[in-house]
Amino acid sequence: MKFYDCKTAPSPRRVRIFIAEKGLDIETVDIDMRKGEQMSEEYRAINPNCTVPALVLDDGNILQTTAGIWAYLEDLHPEPTLMGATALEKGQIADVRWKIEFSGMLAMAEALRNSAAPMKGRALPGPDNFEQIPELAERGKARVKLFLDRVDAMIGDNPFVAGDNYSVADIDLMIMIDFAGWLKMGLPEDAGNAHRWYEAVSSRPSAKL
Repeated sequence: MKFYDCKTAPSPRRVRIFIAEKGLDIETVDIDMRKGEQMSEEYRAINPNCTVPALVLDDGNILQTTAGIWAYLEDLHPEPTLMGATALEKGQIADVRWKIEFSGMLAMAEALRNSAAPMKGRALPGPDNFEQIPELAERGKARVKLFLDRVDAMIGDNPFVAGDNYSVADIDLMIMIDFAGWLKMGLPEDAGNAHRWYEAVSSRPSAKL
């Protein structure tokens, strides 16, 4: 297998952490998105969506999304489980992940891609160009703040965001909070549950990747 990565983007980091938590050794190729390498003809042949990550399998099949790569590797290497061991755990993790993706990750993307100077004319990822919409950036920032304010209640007394075990939901939430720093935003100071959780997950060796 060959994993196409980018050290500066959040989605590839989600896969890097997943691979590390599984203890896997997969050949990695770094795509420099700041130089536009994801738009090259060579990479388009791997992923015509011009997005990273991608995973080229030994049989030539290619997975082009974080979710697809996670699902494949989880099935191939079920231990340690990161997507749930029981039907209930799988449902709970998927449920929390959707909330993080919709209310957190997408809000973050809305805010950053519509305000960051390097993304001028590139408000959406992929092969097609879209102009930034400043109003969407402001809405995105407002949504990010609302989400961050609710993380403490989301975690509650649980050791991890989706229950008793570390999972892909923790990977998603940690990366979303880390990326919020680009907007100079973070967890509220009085969010004790959230800070306890963040300290625990961010101290894992995989979180340094």
